[in-house]
Amino acid sequence: MTIQQLRYAVAIAEQGSLNRASEILYVAQPSLTGALQELEKELGVTLFARSGRGVTPTNDGTEFLHYARQVLQQYDVLLEKYGKGGTLKKKFGVSSQHYSFAVKSFVELVKRFGTEEYEFSIRETRTRDVIDDVFTGVSELGILYLSEFNRKPLEKLLRANGLEFHRLTACSAYVYLWKGHPLAGRERIRFGDLADYPCLVFEQGGSGSFYFAEEILSTAEYPRLIHATDRATMLNLMVGLNGYTLCSGVICEELNGEDYAAVPFDAGEDTAGSRMEIGYIIKKNMILSSMAELYVQELDRYLKQYQEEHA
Repeated sequence: MTIQQLRYAVAIAEQGSLNRASEILYVAQPSLTGALQELEKELGVTLFARSGRGVTPTNDGTEFLHYARQVLQQYDVLLEKYGKGGTLKKKFGVSSQHYSFAVKSFVELVKRFGTEEYEFSIRETRTRDVIDDVFTGVSELGILYLSEFNRKPLEKLLRANGLEFHRLTACSAYVYLWKGHPLAGRERIRFGDLADYPCLVFEQGGSGSFYFAEEILSTAEYPRLIHATDRATMLNLMVGLNGYTLCSGVICEELNGEDYAAVPFDAGEDTAGSRMEIGYIIKKNMILSSMAELYVQELDRYLKQYQEEHA
């Protein structure tokens, strides 16, 4: 088994077609097919099911590809740290819950290094997808939060997938709404003040989504609830319907615009679940690439600067 064969297998899985994979790999399709057959023979398993529509990983193939991505990711990190260069384009990917500060830090990284040597990717997605992306190697790290409510089930899920959480910052709940909202001028907002307005939440879908909620205090009873799938839609709903969401209060005006405000949430005596720890998840015992290390540093810098400016 060779690194080249692993790259071939991952490319075939990503493209879903031997023909498309051969095109992006600049390898003749007969050669690619032969390399795959040799790999399957050596492993003693069938990695892909062939059909007229292309190829899809078998159960054995799915498991093999999980480990293959890990090996390739670490191999590329070793080349980056100790190799003598080459023409291979380096990759760096992040998956995140819907945080503008995560995108802002990503933007700064891309602006600093450009896209000639690196192939960058960022996915704002659902909580479970953030975990799955890091587990499968689609992204090197993921950004999410833990609270008193979701900590135990999420930490159990992380352990089961060989992942670990690293804290970046801790913060209390804020009510995020547009500046024209009737409550935007308040110094603090209590839960009862929000009864007449729709609470906006990011759609999580699937079973167990209760614990995957991106909004803290997700156990509260909200009489008016609207689900959205992306940050732009949620911002539009804030303006059009006087909606609100509960968040960390760390907002990037450069990306979201200056028409929105974060007002401290007054949880009263019921403070359980009103604080959150934001951090990143990675595979256990994983050597971070230099780009991942720089991204974490940029996140840390931005979060500290923001909290100092809004203290």
